[in-house]
Order: sequence, then C-alpha cells, then structure tokens
Amino acid sequence: MASVPSLASSVNQRVADALASALPEAGGADPLLRRSDRADFQANGILALAKKAKANPRELAATVVEGIPTGDLIQEIEVSGPGFLNITITDRAIIETLAARASDDRLGVPLAANPGTTVIDYAQPNVAKEMHVGHLRSAVIGAAMVEILEFTGEKVVRRHHIGDWGTQFGMLIQYLLEHPHELDHKSDEEVSGEEAMSNLNRLYKASRALFDADEEFKTRARARVVDLQAGDPETLSLWQRFVDESKIYFYSVFNKLDMDIQDPDVVGESGYNDMLVETCKLLEDSGVAVRSNGALCVFFDEYKGQDGNPTPLIVQKSDGGFGYAATDLSAIRDRVGNLNASTLLYVVDARQSLHFKMVFETARRAGWLNDEVEAVQLAFGTVLGKDGKPFKTREGETVRLVDLLDEAVDRATAVVREKDKDRGLLTEQEIVENGVQVGIGAVKYADLSTSAARDYKFDLDQMVSLTGDTSVYLQYAYARIRSILRNAGDRSPVAHPELGLASAERALGLHLDGFGALIEEAAAEYAPHKVAAYLYQLASLFTTFYTECPVVKPEPELVVGENRLFLCELTARTLSKGMALLGIRTPEKL
Repeated sequence: MASVPSLASSVNQRVADALASALPEAGGADPLLRRSDRADFQANGILALAKKAKANPRELAATVVEGIPTGDLIQEIEVSGPGFLNITITDRAIIETLAARASDDRLGVPLAANPGTTVIDYAQPNVAKEMHVGHLRSAVIGAAMVEILEFTGEKVVRRHHIGDWGTQFGMLIQYLLEHPHELDHKSDEEVSGEEAMSNLNRLYKASRALFDADEEFKTRARARVVDLQAGDPETLSLWQRFVDESKIYFYSVFNKLDMDIQDPDVVGESGYNDMLVETCKLLEDSGVAVRSNGALCVFFDEYKGQDGNPTPLIVQKSDGGFGYAATDLSAIRDRVGNLNASTLLYVVDARQSLHFKMVFETARRAGWLNDEVEAVQLAFGTVLGKDGKPFKTREGETVRLVDLLDEAVDRATAVVREKDKDRGLLTEQEIVENGVQVGIGAVKYADLSTSAARDYKFDLDQMVSLTGDTSVYLQYAYARIRSILRNAGDRSPVAHPELGLASAERALGLHLDGFGALIEEAAAEYAPHKVAAYLYQLASLFTTFYTECPVVKPEPELVVGENRLFLCELTARTLSKGMALLGIRTPEKL
C-alpha cells in the first residue's frame, strides 16, 4: 500500500502553493502550520514573510486565502489577528483520509525516503555480575528505538556491548581453575537464570575474599590476566564458561522484560580484541594520539580538569593495557567498515557523556566518522526512588532488576484480579497472563513516557494505577474498545464520509491522522517519549468521544453507529501498533 498523506500535509501544501503565487519570492517557504484550539489548524508563517517582503501581513494573508480552493479538503479559512490563517477541514476529508489509513496494514504511515543502517548499542550488562535497576533504561529505551526505526524502514543492527573483558577475570578464572566444580549445574536439565546467577555470585564472592586475603593467590590471578590477554587456550576456555553462564542469566532477565535478544547481537568488549593494536597504531601514526608519560593519549582544548590541565582520552595505558576508549574506537571502526553503518546510536547513561564526546571526536579526527556517518549518544538520566534519591534497597544496596520486575508483576496481577472480581470476565490463567503484560508494560511505560535525558521516580503504586498517564490506562482503553467491537451485535465498523461529525469525533479523527507524522518525529529525534505522549492523548480523546457519542447504546442511527465503530476500530489498531513500538503488549480482554 502507498502511504497516506496526512490532512496536515495536504493543507500545508495548499497554503504553500497559494503563498508562492501571492508572493513569488517566497516560493518554497514554510507556512508553519500548527494544530489550533481556534480551528483545526493555524498557519503562522505569513507574518515573518510579509515583514521580509515589506508587505502588509493582513493584506498578504487575504490574498493567500483567495488563492486557496475550499469545499473538498478545506471547509473554511479566515484571517485572524495580525495575519494568522485559521483553517477548518471538512468532515468528509477527515473520514476519507482515515478510511485510507484503515485499509493499510501500516495505518498509512510512510516509510523513510532515504533509509540507512543504524547500529544501536544498548542493554550492556557485565559478565559475572547481576543486572540492577541501572541496566533498565538502556534496555527499554534501546529496544523501543529498534522497533520505531525498523518501522520507518531503517535497517537496524542490534549490538549488546557486554562487559566481558578486563582484569577481574584473572581472579575469577584462577579460582575456577583451582576449584573446578564451582560452576557445575545441579542437573542436566535446563538451568534457570536464578541458578546461573547464584553460581556466579558465590564464585565471585569466594574469589574476591581469597584475592584480598592470600598474596600468593593474588600473584597467580594477576599472571592469569596476562595469559587471558595473550590468548592462552585453557584460560580462554575457562573465560568462556563465565560468559556462557552469564548469558543464561542475562537471557532470563531479558525474557522477563519481554525483549528478544539473539546470540549474534551480543558482541562484547572481547569481540574487538584483535583490532586494539591496529587501532592504536592508526591513531599514533596519523598523529591523532600522542604518547604522554608512556600512555597513548588524545588531547582536546575544550576538556580540562579542575587543575586547568587538559583531560586526555587514554587509549592505551603506560603499562601497555588498553582502556575502554581503545575498545569503543575499535567498535566504531567495525560498525562503519564492516556493518556499513550510516548512524551509530549509543543508548548510554548521561554520566558517560564526556567519554563519548571524546571518543566520537577522536573517531572524526581519524576519519572513521565523516559526513556520511554520524554517531549519537542517546543519553539517559537516573532511576530515582520515591524519595528522589538514586534507587536503593532499605539496606542501601543497588536494587536487583529481577526483584523489581517480579514485584511489578505481583502488583499488576493484584490490580487485574481486583478489577475483575465483580465482572468475572477472566479465567485464572488470563489473570496471570495479563498480570505479566500489565506489570512489565507498566515498568517500560514509566521509563519511556519520560524524556530519556531526565531522571524519573520509580513508583510502582503510580505505575500500576488505572488512572493517569500509565500503560495500564492505555491497555484498558484498548481492551475496552475490543469489547465494544465484540458486543456490537449486527453492526460492523464502516466509514461513512457523508456524515457530519460531532466535535469529539473530529478531535479523535484529527489525532488519529497525526500518527504517521508522530512516528517520523520520534524516529528522527530518537524520542520514544513522544510516542507515549501521543498514545496517552489518543486514549484520553477516545474516552471523551465514548462518553459524548453513543456507539452501540442508546441506539444511534445505523450509519452513525457504523461510523463510530469504525473510529473505535482504528483507535484500537493505532493504540496497539504504538504500544508494540514501545515493546508493550495490549491484552484483548482485561
């Protein structure tokens, strides 16, 4: 199906054409069309153009109005104030455009004109360590951006840059070598994420205690790091056991989060080991990096420490070891050179912004990033507790991600059960399944409905509330519409462009028509919170429409009922699609 031009873009084109013929030197000027509370749309661009052309804005506006045909798309157009245009659309145009959207699987949303390849770096847990609340945002925001970009036609390559390398592995591997059964499983059956993590936790604590207490073990552990970096086969095979055990655990957490993560997408720090020496050589040979006190550094005039001296990016330490910068720069070379990326998107904590600014600037100086390839950090804020401080347990520990998700599902299941108590619509199995979808949806939506750059408070009571800007409110709106459609009897959803529309129908229809433009904006700005805001407004407009416009009872005329059912169905499809782009499920019955 071809994409469906939105009413806004059609009106914009008409005003632009009339503007170009009234003021030829303004050809191609933007009429600055906006939604308005005075009419359907307001065009504000004439003021600035008249000023530039030294013309009277009201007179220019009047000339533009004369050149705009009315009747089919535009019902009326009037000049207001100092030269604004207030534009009202015909009811027919609204329903005809929505009918075209409804006949398309993509709801008429256009594909991007020039799609590229975006590599998204998100959900980066560390091997042999538990995932905590700090890992939530990268996973949830990254997964939503994957869906949104893919929907616009972009080729997306997922990358989970897990922390699977470094000096701590010397200690872990040496301990496992000396206690070979520590990672054995209780049985041959499938291992749970919980068992895998408790094995790793136990081993980590025991090896740390030994490392701190026994100098001889410490010496052996440090020598083991050298063996690991040198690629010693026995050491590498023990290292691989830690990675494999950690993956069992990671995948169980991502599964709880209802996120699909495939093995080929997991390319950890170790994946770039073979490139590190060459990366350093290229930087040093080109003069981008210089030796300073034995370390290989890149300097920047704009980044200085508190002492006023430049803060360098250290690519290789004076002892020959490689820092994060060497790995990140090698990853850029790989993603641009081998994956043909046109955009590199890093969903990483805002506290790492300076590091990434330096890495991106270094890659630009080296020529690995250029006009054809851009690198962007989608920086996110911190998850706070109800008290507005970083989220911790009562004991001051970091909150385990699995505990948080389990509690969200428990709370949501209780809400679903309570709501269904008097209605008896759901089986016990449906209550449990819906509880999972509502609980995980609540956590994701709370994260995604806040602009990524801002911190947000993690408040489960608020998240699973049936009122307010929550995913549960949206899920109930969807389930309610599905129930209306199931109970419509002999009526079916049919668009009737010949009908006049009530104001609540118009408001809902105009908002539904804006879905395509919204997706385009969210993709261009890497702003999933805009999708959440759109969906909340959609559900609110639907609530008003349903209150003011009887759909099935009391019986409206047949054609009016059919047209309203058509609006219901398109609202449900738009809600479901929008929620899916955020990684949130919409149960059919709730």
